[in-house]
Amino acid sequence: MANGSSTPEKVAWILVRGDRVLVTRSHGRDRFYLPGGRREPGESDRETLVREIDEELRAVIDPGSMVRFGTFEIGEGHPEHGPFRMICYTAGHRGELTPAREIAEKAWFRYVDRHRVSAVDALVFDALHEAGWLS
Repeated sequence: MANGSSTPEKVAWILVRGDRVLVTRSHGRDRFYLPGGRREPGESDRETLVREIDEELRAVIDPGSMVRFGTFEIGEGHPEHGPFRMICYTAGHRGELTPAREIAEKAWFRYVDRHRVSAVDALVFDALHEAGWLS
C-alpha cells in the first residue's frame, strides 16, 4: 500500500519477448501472475521491483531502464480478489530467469492464455494486446 491508500498493491514486471509475456506460478497455486510483489515499508517502486525479481527469478533488474507501463486495478467486491492495484513496469535485466523461493515455474504466455492468469493480470494482458505487444 502506498500514499496512505488502503488498497493492497503489487509492483509487477512486464517482460515481453516476441509476442509472449513472462508469467510465474507460485507453489500451491493454479493461476499464473506477472512477477513482482508488495513493497516493504519505506521501499520505492524501483527498490521493490529489484528485490522481488531477484528473490523470485534470480535476475537483476536495471533500475535505470524502468518505464512505467500503467496501473491496473480491480474494485471492491470483485469475486476473485478485490480491491487490488498493480503498478507495472518494463525494465531490462541481467541474468538467467531461474525460478526461486516461492516460484514453482515460469512460462511465456500469449493473449490466448489470458484465462490462466488472475483478474488484475488479465487487465494487463488486455492493455498489452491493445498496444500490439501481445498477440
